[in-house]
Amino acid sequence: MNRTDVPSRPALGAFVLLAAGMILFGSATPVSKIVTGAMPVFIGSLLRVGLGALALAPFALPRLGELKTVSRGDIAAMAAIALFGMVGFSAFMLYGMRMISGVGGAVVMAMTPAVTAAAAIVFFGERASRRKLIALALAVGGVLILHVSGAAGEEDGGANALLGIAMIFAAVCCEAAYTLLGRKVSADISPVLVAFVASAASIPLFAVAAAFQWSGFDALAVSAGEWAAVAWYGAGTLALGTALWYSGLSRTQGSTAAVFMGLMPVSALVLSYVLLGEAFRWVHLLGFGVVFASVLLISREHMGHD
Repeated sequence: MNRTDVPSRPALGAFVLLAAGMILFGSATPVSKIVTGAMPVFIGSLLRVGLGALALAPFALPRLGELKTVSRGDIAAMAAIALFGMVGFSAFMLYGMRMISGVGGAVVMAMTPAVTAAAAIVFFGERASRRKLIALALAVGGVLILHVSGAAGEEDGGANALLGIAMIFAAVCCEAAYTLLGRKVSADISPVLVAFVASAASIPLFAVAAAFQWSGFDALAVSAGEWAAVAWYGAGTLALGTALWYSGLSRTQGSTAAVFMGLMPVSALVLSYVLLGEAFRWVHLLGFGVVFASVLLISREHMGHD
């Protein structure tokens, strides 16, 4: 058999895994709005990381032996991943989504690749190429279009929209930290295992905060659909999304995987209309299109350096 024919079937499988992982990640934005409307933030966050850790366990537990090789640097990086990637991301995301629309959240979350590239330049000394700087400017510009037009606000006329955008942007920064800190963990440790450890480590942190909110929480008032959203927020977006994405990533080049990053904001935007029933406005596409252009630029940057 010709060697050039061998990768065709595995490549298709990898593409499916990468696409599914990014689509699941994108669903976190509208689903988080459902969750934050149903229960207090820290209770929702506790359930997210608890269910996420539980769902990741079958993938991670067989790899626990890898932790025997961890260095102090790996431990510090995983602790920071738990703090920023789990605690910070969940809290900022849920509080922010109380203040802006699902579409608004989707556009701000689409800034993640550009913000990650900017953080890599500032904190890790990566080269500041023209493409990266243009991508960052486009990402900021798209969000500004959304805010100035008032398309990010809710029924209150957008009075809290700016604060909501700031909260979601903080979640974007936490997501960037999650990605960059993940690079600092030894290559001998599976990313799925890192996600499991970070999720499990954040459970006690959220449990303390959730205890103060529990007395005002009526679990019986949460509908079956809202409980399903909570389950998906943890087991689907956090656990299954991570497992699918990294399974696909292990079978292909980073440059190829970078292209699929563009599916995350598309998924978040489309599902905001489908799941939340938000009204379509043309300015949504304008703001999203400008930010999405930054995603494409960052993808091209990856392809040029892989």
